[in-house]
Amino acid sequence: MSEHTGARIATTRKRRRLTQRELADRSNVSYSTLTKVEQGQMPASPSVIGSLARALSVPVVELTGQPYLEELRQDHLDGLINPIREALNVYDLGVDPDLAPRGLGELTSKAEELCMLIRATDIKQAAAELPSLICEATTVAHAEGTTEAWRTLASGYRTAYDVATKLGFIDLAAIALDRLEWAAQRASDPVLGGMRQYLRALAYLRASDYRTGKRLIRLGMARLEQAAAGQERDVVTGQLHLGAAVLAGRAKDSDTAEGHLAEAGQIADRTGPAEKVHWLAFGPANVGAHRVSVLAELDEYGAAVDKARDIQLPSDWPLSRMSHHYAEVARAQMWTGRTEAAFRNLLEARKLAPQQTRYHPIVRETYSGLESAKRRMPDDFINFGAWLGA
Repeated sequence: MSEHTGARIATTRKRRRLTQRELADRSNVSYSTLTKVEQGQMPASPSVIGSLARALSVPVVELTGQPYLEELRQDHLDGLINPIREALNVYDLGVDPDLAPRGLGELTSKAEELCMLIRATDIKQAAAELPSLICEATTVAHAEGTTEAWRTLASGYRTAYDVATKLGFIDLAAIALDRLEWAAQRASDPVLGGMRQYLRALAYLRASDYRTGKRLIRLGMARLEQAAAGQERDVVTGQLHLGAAVLAGRAKDSDTAEGHLAEAGQIADRTGPAEKVHWLAFGPANVGAHRVSVLAELDEYGAAVDKARDIQLPSDWPLSRMSHHYAEVARAQMWTGRTEAAFRNLLEARKLAPQQTRYHPIVRETYSGLESAKRRMPDDFINFGAWLGA
């Protein structure tokens, strides 16, 4: 992390030949906030970064510095990305005559195993095994043309999206989502199609394009109306409501966010814990965790911290989801001055999911915020920053 987000914002602003006052006016970010962010005296919240990125006409990742290439090289993860990219590119080439793929049953089991590895936050192993799975599943899907074969290929594309997103390769994540839709159509599976729109909406959330994100949520809901009634449709519908709630929170629309949370809560009461349905971690606990997220997006950090205390996380909850929750709670605690508690939660996030935590932009912004607070921190705070690349 050679420079903080504020420094990148300043560099980009100067390249656009804008003064701080002009950028503040264009972005509707207060001049005081912008100056403090650029100087590293205040962390940039996701909504501030998004507003500034749109005003500067650059991707959000240009301001956050993703992907974090030096750290990826240190972890030997950078070399795993291009094989995934190449595997995604052969989607329409039909059967590979030089490939002897495993049987469909074995490929389906392996695709499920890779989904589990991602949830267990073993990104490196999943990324290493993914290209061969996608290439073999591509050949089998073209050869057999069955719903199950296309679903297995779609699962591989979903894992490619997960890996690319967690490591900060947003362009690759977008390609993976396009491939997921392509496979879902051939599987004639509206649930997969609805889930793909949910994942696309999250991509637009990260890009701070809330209007498009909301449109994708509506399209996902419409797609699910074509699916048979049951738990699978309920889970994806509930997750779409949770995505819509966070989008509304980021857009500072508390009433709409609350409406979607209420809808998701009613569905979760009906489904109960359903974490393994499409590995969305849906259920009552996820609704509670999203309520914390929404409160933070609404800048109600104190309420977010209070709500987090009420949540009982299941012991068997996916480590990736649990770690993400701790990172979000740490962010809220940082904004309310609970610096030591915030750092403890960053350490907990790292313990649960080290690979995911190291490449999580919220973790990096929270660490920068704790550093700029100029409070006395534990001795291992500096070590944590060195591990992040700060």
